[in-house]
Amino acid sequence: MKESKMNEVYINKIAKFLPNEPIGNDQMESYLGKINDRESKARRIVLRNNGITTRYYALSSDGRPTHTNAQLTAEAVRGLFDERFKSTDMELLSCGTSSPDFLMPSHAVMVHGELGNRNVEVNSAAGNCCAGMNALKYGYLSVKSGNTKNAVCTGSERMSSWMVADHFSKEVENLKQLEEQPILAFNKDFLRWMLSDGAGAFLLENSPQGDFSLRIEWMEGYSYAHELDVCMYAGADKMPDGSLRSFSDYSSEEWLSESIFAVKQDTKMLDKFILVKGVDSMKQAMEKNGVTPDDIDYLLPHVSSHYFVDGLYNGFAEAGIEISRNKWFTNLKDVGNVGAGSVYLMLEELLHTKELKKGQHILLCVPESARFTYAYAYLTVC
Repeated sequence: MKESKMNEVYINKIAKFLPNEPIGNDQMESYLGKINDRESKARRIVLRNNGITTRYYALSSDGRPTHTNAQLTAEAVRGLFDERFKSTDMELLSCGTSSPDFLMPSHAVMVHGELGNRNVEVNSAAGNCCAGMNALKYGYLSVKSGNTKNAVCTGSERMSSWMVADHFSKEVENLKQLEEQPILAFNKDFLRWMLSDGAGAFLLENSPQGDFSLRIEWMEGYSYAHELDVCMYAGADKMPDGSLRSFSDYSSEEWLSESIFAVKQDTKMLDKFILVKGVDSMKQAMEKNGVTPDDIDYLLPHVSSHYFVDGLYNGFAEAGIEISRNKWFTNLKDVGNVGAGSVYLMLEELLHTKELKKGQHILLCVPESARFTYAYAYLTVC
């Protein structure tokens, strides 16, 4: 049997959708509400450490939802369509998110329902921040193998509806501890001042098209779940032995009284492992593919907070893979942490704010604290 030749895969168009108007730090609590009718003492400290100044919510000013996650994603996807690539040309829709609108049906089929274009293959990638990269890899492998000629891949979040005040039980805030060690703010209240809504979409094809193309050279993923317990979770509670107890094993009364559906994070684990495993996985990906820091023109790291940037840079340097800070590109300050959508939104902004030159290389770097998973993609400007 004749061996099939693998296709090259190109990102030929990028689109985004950010709902409503940007929201400043002083406006946040009016949208999300106050827990127990009290202003958060931690908010200003958390915001000072994460470095975010504006973000986007799919909420009205009085806290009512304006879009579903599926609607946000569909709006981003529609931005890919034009005279050359129509909605009916799409062969595969691959969507990643950590905040789907429903437990079932899947996120991708709901996005497909919003688009209403034609019968297509769909794939839903679940999880946390790496869900967007996992959706991208599915589309990448489909086009590379020749299963489809194109794929639309997305990353999105609508976390604002999870963050409104009446979803949270009373929290005890220790201001002195937050001042002395900012990592302690990474709990339920921290996440209220971090997470943002939005969606990004890539069009993947098997040949370069249009004014720009980014060829995907390789993608790598690493999980450390074999050695580390869960760090970030929702719809569960963590037991003393580190195991998770599912929402389905709690009574409906406990769902509310125990804040079972609130997003939670084990701050001690986060502080201990997120950077260490990020450096380890980054080095593995670079060595496996023969890439050195000199082969990277732009590094797009999805960092949840500017608190981590210096530590990550120093970790790379100590591991012998120092990437000069002038190569780093993020938009966390203006867009916020959009989880699975962040890397899509970063790449879209890079293309519109930098003069990219043919032959330059871009490395996408996405960590996920849920159980310490990391994803990478290496792109060449064509």
